[in-house]
Amino acid sequence: MEVSEIEELVSKLINDALTLDELHVTFDGSQCRINAISDMFDDLSRVKRQQAVLAPLADIIKDGTVHAVTVKTFNKAQWQRDKLFN
Repeated sequence: MEVSEIEELVSKLINDALTLDELHVTFDGSQCRINAISDMFDDLSRVKRQQAVLAPLADIIKDGTVHAVTVKTFNKAQWQRDKLFN
């Protein structure tokens, strides 16, 4: 499977499972980086936020399609602030 196909698969799995305002999936080698933006994260701890994003990916992580995953979650206000500083 090509990187672009894996990015599309990761995006589809997460978007099918969660209601997000924005989702950014990129690969750098075998490293998958995910930025998920939604106010649904307001009431969740950092661990629960990551679990929510990783849960739909369990099968493709287990079968080795995706190896290393970095997840960053933001509510809309945090995302705007993060974009200003990065």
